[in-house]
Amino acid sequence: MYYKLKIEDHIRVPPASFADNKEKAVQKQIREKYDGYISKEVGIVIDVSDIDNMEQGIIIPGDGAIYYKTTFNLLTFKPDLQEVVLGRIKDIADFGAFMSIGPLDGMIHISQTMDDFVSFSKDKVLAGKDSKRSLKIGDLCRARIIAISYKEPTNPKLGLTMRQFGLGKLDWVDMEDKKHSEKDGKDGKGGKETKEPSKKKEAKEK
Repeated sequence: MYYKLKIEDHIRVPPASFADNKEKAVQKQIREKYDGYISKEVGIVIDVSDIDNMEQGIIIPGDGAIYYKTTFNLLTFKPDLQEVVLGRIKDIADFGAFMSIGPLDGMIHISQTMDDFVSFSKDKVLAGKDSKRSLKIGDLCRARIIAISYKEPTNPKLGLTMRQFGLGKLDWVDMEDKKHSEKDGKDGKGGKETKEPSKKKEAKEK
């Protein structure tokens, strides 16, 4: 999920940037420091949106640079467990598929691609035995995040599943929705119609 975070930090502006506009110089240093920054708490920094406040700069003896206490906003992407995400299949291997989700890639184990026995072909296609469904590179899919690992701080790992209802290749989801709509429509008719028994007219005695 994308977030907008408010951050407060002391931003160091080196002497080489003293001649530049103060705000632009600070924003440049913020970008250099935070661009691509990754952490478990923040996620992945996508962009520095704007600066809210910048106080008077201070010089630390022996440094020569100016430090500005600055409050600014970051646009970040932070994956959450059980979050449902939309993405495209980037690559397929014999053990599963890789899906691009914003700035990250998630891995879908072959057993989690569909509720079926799945086989892998040399053309990089995953095919279901009974459902006849196929998954290939470039397909637009919906998946759920079931695992997040930050063991490699600069390369978070995401585990995904597409086996639950409403998940998978969007073509599959649309077909399932259509089937359920048709089924609900039939069930809504109430099955067999019941008719009121006709009343026999009693013969009037003359």
